[in-house]
Amino acid sequence: MGLCWPLTATAEPLPPSYRQAVVDTIAIVSSAEPGDVAAAQKALAALDAGTSGSQPEIEQDLRTRPPDFADAKVRLHALLDALSSPASTADPAQAGQQLHQVLTMKRYDPLHQPPSLLDRVSQWIQDRLNDLLRLLFGGGARRGSQIPEVYFYLIGAALIGAAAVIIFRSTRGHLSADAVARAPMGPRAPADFFAEADRLARAGDRVGAIRALCAGVAATLAGEHSWTGSPLTVREIFQRAGDPARLSPLLLPFEAAIYGGRDVDPATYERAEVAAAPFRKPVEAEGDKAA
Repeated sequence: MGLCWPLTATAEPLPPSYRQAVVDTIAIVSSAEPGDVAAAQKALAALDAGTSGSQPEIEQDLRTRPPDFADAKVRLHALLDALSSPASTADPAQAGQQLHQVLTMKRYDPLHQPPSLLDRVSQWIQDRLNDLLRLLFGGGARRGSQIPEVYFYLIGAALIGAAAVIIFRSTRGHLSADAVARAPMGPRAPADFFAEADRLARAGDRVGAIRALCAGVAATLAGEHSWTGSPLTVREIFQRAGDPARLSPLLLPFEAAIYGGRDVDPATYERAEVAAAPFRKPVEAEGDKAA
């Protein structure tokens, strides 16, 4: 900015045709009826002929459908006032030096610093949203609708937030199910888990019963603390069995019920009981010996 501003002070004055083009355009716009596209095209041609496309905001007002004559008229009169009273200085070099001194003040340090990471990320998101809007609605859709860009950004942010909530809730659901599956009860002997399974099965809670069966088998294979303290999953603990495949009638319904939310029918639970039986009998036998 400090290098460009002095150039403005030493720039050559605009040709008379520039001011005349603005005056002609004001005359056309002032006499045009609202929505008159032909008048807008005529005003646009007159303006562009003298200003060589240096007034894009006014040209945009004239290209909009319907033409925005009110805003174009305000901008044209402001431009004419600026042309009638141009800013000038008798000593451009001194004016440029003073401007440079002002810009080197500490309060203007942020102007000389590159954009922050947050600014770059925000700009990247805005650019991607603009690309998406151009892809969906075309290059001129938003210009014709005159909808502020902030609304599109709000819609995009809402969509991203909704996706984040859905993903979070889905992930949290799996984690909570895993927590229920792996830590529903404290460290207990395998016989206690099997007794709990019998009690729940009699009460009709086959999902809780099959969970207790898995806990009893896991405690038999990996110790009493395996159900609440082991970092291994139930499937990984069952791999310690001599023939892990024989535990599939117990493991698969357990995973379907705990992780998939499915029910356990009586026939499935009976097969799970049969699969857990070889791990249950030695525990009961040891309990009889101890007695």
